[in-house]
Amino acid sequence: MPHDPTDRRVPTDRRVVVTGPPRRTRPLSRSRPRTEIDEQTTLGHTYVRSLMRSQLRAALTVFAVLVLLVAPLPLVFSVMRDSSSLEWIVLGFCVYPPLVLLAAWYVRRADRNEKDFVRLVEDR
Repeated sequence: MPHDPTDRRVPTDRRVVVTGPPRRTRPLSRSRPRTEIDEQTTLGHTYVRSLMRSQLRAALTVFAVLVLLVAPLPLVFSVMRDSSSLEWIVLGFCVYPPLVLLAAWYVRRADRNEKDFVRLVEDR
């Protein structure tokens, strides 16, 4: 059938539906934190900086408690001038146990910070 020049209808294209698997698939562009850190991207730098901040926060907390615990000792010792045995008792029983507890808390906090970081990087 020949095409009529006076016919104003636009010929429609014939549509074909393909029902096979796609020939090419694009990989997901989901960035992994470990890759970001290894490639030293801005995001990787942010991950590492967040770990360093949390570790610094724990260290500054320990330092502040340590200063509050140790700073008044010269004043306490100056009040107790004549009793050197009492000074050793204060150091041994009033200062040493809190220092050990503070150190244990810091180690536990630092380990928890690192485990949280590894969990973030490993995508778990």
